[in-house]
Amino acid sequence: MRAMVYRGPHKVRVEDKPVPVVEHPNDAIVKVELAAICGSDLHLYHGMMPDTRIGHTFGHEFVGRVEEVGSSVRNLQRGDRVMVPFNIYCGTCWFCARGLFSNCHNVNPNATAVGGIYGYSHTCGGYDGGQAQYVRVPFADVGPSVIPDWMDDEDALLCTDALATGYFGAQLGGIVEGDVVVVFGAGPVGLYAARSAWLMGAGRVIVIDHLEYRLEKARSFAYAETYNFTEHDDVVVLLKRLTGHLGADVAIDAVGAEADGNLLQHVTSASLKLQGGSPVALNWAIDGVRKGATVSVVGAYGPLFSAVKFGDAMNKGLTLRMNQAPVKRQWPRLFEHIRAGYLKPNDIVTHRIPLEHIAEGYHMFANKLDGCIKPVVLPHAS
Repeated sequence: MRAMVYRGPHKVRVEDKPVPVVEHPNDAIVKVELAAICGSDLHLYHGMMPDTRIGHTFGHEFVGRVEEVGSSVRNLQRGDRVMVPFNIYCGTCWFCARGLFSNCHNVNPNATAVGGIYGYSHTCGGYDGGQAQYVRVPFADVGPSVIPDWMDDEDALLCTDALATGYFGAQLGGIVEGDVVVVFGAGPVGLYAARSAWLMGAGRVIVIDHLEYRLEKARSFAYAETYNFTEHDDVVVLLKRLTGHLGADVAIDAVGAEADGNLLQHVTSASLKLQGGSPVALNWAIDGVRKGATVSVVGAYGPLFSAVKFGDAMNKGLTLRMNQAPVKRQWPRLFEHIRAGYLKPNDIVTHRIPLEHIAEGYHMFANKLDGCIKPVVLPHAS
């Protein structure tokens, strides 16, 4: 099969790899029909996540058709059109039993915090991802779901991570009717978080970013007030002025390690592979909310040091909530919103890229070229 492979920082290629096979009776092999490039894939692309190995195939957002199932699989059969959450999880451990699918205890021998994630380095289990023509799906009776007949393939694709994560970010904020919600980052997850905040009763939604084309999308898709942080001397002062000098009720950090960091962080990330993530957006969130507020973090951070202003958070009595999204837990409510017409997930898709051109896709996405917000990958397009 053809698959994207990592060849070092800023170097991805499309090469021939063996078609994956059933390795365990609970496996399924899925022929990928649509995949996507996620903002968190750029951490891998830049070589800034630990244990990203040469030859690894990225991609944790994908949908497709079941090609083969292991002997123990009961819920899927060949030909089923399926959506696969980015979490790989067993469904039976202490964490899975409580809906914490992203913290599964049985699928990632390399970490005690995060469970398994498709295509996200050996730090997250070493599973090859879906930016390929075929992918092996472990625990096939647990993760994948048959796509509802009424749902568009691209909408289903975006439910596998970006939409579910943005919705989860708003959910973690504990939004109550009338709350002022500020979202840092107008990438796909930030856009979905801002739109989801309205569904949870927000009275006002503010989005902070520095790219005008993304801020325009935040206005048209998420109906948000927008501010370009490069046009203001102090984002925290701006937020206080906008909120009667109190601060927002809820802040959602949808930036994570994509924010600009200091020199030490860049050196340790690029040279020593110690990416913890720049704390700039998170510290803006901590300082920009009122006392007693909630800060929700769904931006992607690495496993190591981040210089977070924890003392400020403690002294203000903030509630900090964060995790990788347990994707499948969000699907029932998201499906209701999509079917009712409250959300059209693929409204943020800007580019559709054949797999053979994925190197150009990564370059465009990483460098914010051509107004790229969300690129979809077509594994079988010529």
